[in-house]
Amino acid sequence: MNDDLTMTYSAIVTGKDQKKQVRVQFERTNDAKKKDLAEGILPDCRIVKCSGFTTEEVGQLEQYLQLNHDDIMSKAKMISNPLKWL
Repeated sequence: MNDDLTMTYSAIVTGKDQKKQVRVQFERTNDAKKKDLAEGILPDCRIVKCSGFTTEEVGQLEQYLQLNHDDIMSKAKMISNPLKWL
């Protein structure tokens, strides 16, 4: 299996429940040259959509979100405020 995993994240957005959240997406190309995708939400640190990742891998991704919560949130805050780009 290809171990190249890409993570992207959104700016801080308001969810359906009116709470602020960051959406995080993990993506990789599998052996069949198709995309495996997992989408998580902060601050909950849980994967909400998944295709191609095992249950164990989803647990590892959720643990990654927990361990890196503060860093991801601070980076999302920076892209949420365009004035910080200057």
